[in-house]
Amino acid sequence: MGLFNRSSATTEAAPVEATSVAVDDIAGDYTIDPSHTRIGFSARHAMVTKVRGQFDEFEGSAHVDTANPANSSVTVTIQAASVTTGNEQRDGHLKTPDFFDIANHPQVTFVSTEVERDGDEWAITGDLTINGVTKSVTIPFEETGSAKDPFGNTRVGFEGGVTIDRTDWNLSFNAALETGGVLVSEKVKLEFDISAIAVVPAQA
Repeated sequence: MGLFNRSSATTEAAPVEATSVAVDDIAGDYTIDPSHTRIGFSARHAMVTKVRGQFDEFEGSAHVDTANPANSSVTVTIQAASVTTGNEQRDGHLKTPDFFDIANHPQVTFVSTEVERDGDEWAITGDLTINGVTKSVTIPFEETGSAKDPFGNTRVGFEGGVTIDRTDWNLSFNAALETGGVLVSEKVKLEFDISAIAVVPAQA
């Protein structure tokens, strides 16, 4: 029997994991936990497959106002030199002026300018600066739950993503293929899996 001809009677649905809810209201101040957060990207290579990468060094903070989402804010600072795709030669190329130009623009930053909320769905608009160029982007996020970890921290999770045109930030390197098309897609998907820890107010 072929892979695409399997009977539905023998196909089992993947188990659905329950969402953790530790707090009813996630309002407050948070810092991003880099150890349990992924800020990544994917782009099509040679028109046939996707290459995925991520940044290993970054920091960020957020103020969440659930009653008045417009008062919420997010800032993220990424060290461009921490980019990794699992290939040393490719990583080295990404750090050159063809792409991130880390010698002149060592950081990628995002600073929110507008925040909207609809239930567990958030839309965060902000200034994304890459390679010295700043453009506004809107990133949709979904709350993925909250939890109390074994160390007493309150954590909240968010997942989000947005597709951008890298040439808008002067990341314009490319090469034509003999068969047509280009080596690297101009469209790049930015991917965010965020774990943020609540900031505990200092005792007076």
